[in-house]
Amino acid sequence: CGGSVSDSSGVLQSPSYPGNYPNDADCVWEIQVENNFRVTLTFRDIVMQGGTCQYDYIEVYDGPLHSSPLLGRFCSGSFPTYVSSSNMMSVRFHSDSRYSFRGFQAHYSSIPAGHNTTIQCLPDYMHVVVSRDYLQSQGYSAQRVTLSDNRCRPTVTSQEVVFNIPYNGCGTIQEENNDTINYSNTIRVASSGYVIKRKKNMNLHVSCKMLRKSWQQVMYAAEDTVDVDEYQFGRYNMNITFYDSPAFQRQVRGSPYYIDLNQNLYLQACLHSSDPNLKVVVDTCVASPDPRDFNTLAYYLVRNGCPRDPSYATYYSPASHFARFKFNAFEFMSRHPSVYLKCQMLVCRLGDYSSHCYRGCSSRAKRDTSSAEEEVDVVVGPLQLRGEDAPSGSTG
Repeated sequence: CGGSVSDSSGVLQSPSYPGNYPNDADCVWEIQVENNFRVTLTFRDIVMQGGTCQYDYIEVYDGPLHSSPLLGRFCSGSFPTYVSSSNMMSVRFHSDSRYSFRGFQAHYSSIPAGHNTTIQCLPDYMHVVVSRDYLQSQGYSAQRVTLSDNRCRPTVTSQEVVFNIPYNGCGTIQEENNDTINYSNTIRVASSGYVIKRKKNMNLHVSCKMLRKSWQQVMYAAEDTVDVDEYQFGRYNMNITFYDSPAFQRQVRGSPYYIDLNQNLYLQACLHSSDPNLKVVVDTCVASPDPRDFNTLAYYLVRNGCPRDPSYATYYSPASHFARFKFNAFEFMSRHPSVYLKCQMLVCRLGDYSSHCYRGCSSRAKRDTSSAEEEVDVVVGPLQLRGEDAPSGSTG
């Protein structure tokens, strides 16, 4: 139960609904809709163990579970509606080992945020758009909007002022705070008039924060001007590619990738980010014949940094944005026509030796909050055993 949800609308319900939910369930749904939209969640049915909500309960969070405010915790009563302040909301369902009931059903949808300023945290830069109508309504001119670094100019159109602010330039400041990595900059809007000023200058402080599993984007205005709070969530840009040898020089471009039993497979994960001070490692890789289900039939190659398959091994990587590893085409392949691989990559600060990127194998029961890390899931495949009809030259 639980998982990531990215459709613009849908239904959440407890396991086995409308039948009784199981004991000892702990499900977390992460709802992430488009940038600059918000999530509205309405409960239609709630039948659970009542009272103080100590044993069975539902929790709704305004963003990621571990780093966002709790909007509500309940187990019975009226059917509440919640609206997020960002494009992300988390819902947790918990049951204990005693009584079981029908559970809950809830509907969610996305609604436009309706602000005059939008922000996106992209892999290499912050994309900020300020409406010219909004600036004019506040008494400011689009021609007087700059960054602290005057060399980085916006694009001014007939309707918008657009900034693409790199994470490693234009005066962007990097800071580490508990389990977040913050990239921040300031857009300055000067008031008109040099001798007599009727309005104060406006500062728009823009920041992207790397959280456990997402980027949180924050925007606000300072110095006695209009306050704007804008939160968005995105994910790292990561891909995994097969190579034909441990030299990692020629990519495998054929899909599906036809292989032989006991053939060595070489993979490289690549993180696309302009921040050079990040390191990526392989945390967990699991194989499955179904690219949408990595639980029912699953074979772990590595889990929490600990190899589970004897053929799994890592290679030295020429840069911290790459992680190289290999495994052997296992017996699992002979029982299924196609096999997919889902790998969870870990992104940490380069040189943060307290992070799991440097610690290697660990049985993590709970998360360490001493370092900044993000987990990113990537699915690759299909892999198919080479048969008589399969092409022989599959490594382009």
